[in-house]
Amino acid sequence: MGMLVTVAVVAVMLMEVGTLWSSVLQREQELELLARGNEIRQAIGLYYAAGQTFPKSLEDLVLDRRQPTIKRYLRKVYADPLTGNADWGVVAGPGETIMGVFSQARGTPFKQGNFSVINQGFTGQGSYQGWVFLHGSVQSNPATRVAPMGDQLTH
Repeated sequence: MGMLVTVAVVAVMLMEVGTLWSSVLQREQELELLARGNEIRQAIGLYYAAGQTFPKSLEDLVLDRRQPTIKRYLRKVYADPLTGNADWGVVAGPGETIMGVFSQARGTPFKQGNFSVINQGFTGQGSYQGWVFLHGSVQSNPATRVAPMGDQLTH
């Protein structure tokens, strides 16, 4: 009888550890999403500053061939840490360009406040899709349309 009680207690403790581990992993993924999203936002800004146009794809941030010398604003197209693939949602710009990105992951973020100044708009968002990493000069533009990466990009 004592052995059954011990096994039951251990099973409950393992379930709690699993839940805790899942929460820790999700928080780490959120931090990675913030880092990668902000890096993409910065790369879009640098790309725009170099030619006064937004990139047509995230690959343009890896190899900008508009100048005689190739420029790289990102080392690679980063995968979304929450979904595990590079299938970012995009904020469409003029002429089928990209002004920003967001995660297409489902779920509610643990982090609901205490964001950096540039990410203040993420406060209280009920979904990761509300964490939109938009180039600074267009962050307050209500005419921007958010679309999944595969959709037709319009403004």
